[in-house]
Amino acid sequence: MPAVELDRTDLLVLAELQREGRLTNAELAERVHLSASACLRRVQRLEREGVIAGYRAEVDPERLGLGLQAFVRVQLSRHDADAIAAFATFVNQWDEVVACHALTGDMDYLLQIVVQDLEHFSRFLLDRLLTQAGVADVNSSFVLRTVKAFGGMPLPTR
Repeated sequence: MPAVELDRTDLLVLAELQREGRLTNAELAERVHLSASACLRRVQRLEREGVIAGYRAEVDPERLGLGLQAFVRVQLSRHDADAIAAFATFVNQWDEVVACHALTGDMDYLLQIVVQDLEHFSRFLLDRLLTQAGVADVNSSFVLRTVKAFGGMPLPTR
């Protein structure tokens, strides 16, 4: 899918919405120096073109009792279409996996896991991930501290 042409005002709109997604249209319009109607049309165009893919709340995992995060690198034993599709199906069923990326290099996937504690992680790893046919190897790293959390996509400068 090709990139969408964005002007300086589009980038301002995106920056403000990434910073604070619950802005009213009137607040957003004021911040980006547009009329409310022009701002609304611009946001609707960005949504229609798929630049704005959705809206969601940023939830604090610790307030939900999810105090342990890990990154797990997974290597599959087979790389045919069926094995890859089966792995993707399983990953999408597991709530503990909050992100999964296919990689280049010696490991095939990087999973970001969020769980309650080490016991929960152990159950996830032993009862779910390692029992899946096709998983040859895993390598886990636990998050000690988040130095920079996801704060939105980098926007081009204009």
